[in-house]
Amino acid sequence: MKNLLNYQSSEYDCGPVALTNAIRYLFEREVIYPDIIKYIMLYCLDSYNEEGEVGKRGTSASAMMFLSNWLNQFGQMKNFPISCEFLSGENVCLAQNSKIVGALQQGGVAILRLYLDVPHYVLLTGIEGDSVYLFDPYYEELDDPELDQEYFSGGITFITDQPKRANRLVTMQRLNRTTEGFYEMGAIDLREAVIIFNQETRLTPESTIDYFI
Repeated sequence: MKNLLNYQSSEYDCGPVALTNAIRYLFEREVIYPDIIKYIMLYCLDSYNEEGEVGKRGTSASAMMFLSNWLNQFGQMKNFPISCEFLSGENVCLAQNSKIVGALQQGGVAILRLYLDVPHYVLLTGIEGDSVYLFDPYYEELDDPELDQEYFSGGITFITDQPKRANRLVTMQRLNRTTEGFYEMGAIDLREAVIIFNQETRLTPESTIDYFI
């Protein structure tokens, strides 16, 4: 059985929650090794803030790269059908023939670093037209009077009925922006993403749908 996707427990743990959600989305609960959850939590939350407090600057790109490699090696040793690739810089974009769009078309997911006031990790799970389904682990309620109005700016739609898949639908045009508004990836040289597949459910390129016109 597939699990519901999770939300953050603090202001800082978007990285490990996004990684864990990728595993929850791709794999049945019964086959997920406890080692995977343990090591995601062990190696994330590794960044220090200006006061020298560990974890209060979230999870670094180095930790995401390390965990991508660790998960690949774990999969090989345990015969667990997971495949990961860490992307950075100009490889992190949403466009026809890009690695991220290709991964989503083939049934994979992408953990994407973008902005939500501060750098933030979300999980991309699919494509519809020129928009991307994502699960943002930072919990918000639409009827909260203090909800930031930027959520209602162009290109962002709330989803409330797909707890195992997504809670936002965001246009690729917005995600690709080089500025630092909500759900924008910002400067190209600072971008990062992790593509993850369940190799047993991965589609071949020939069987995918062309979502672009």
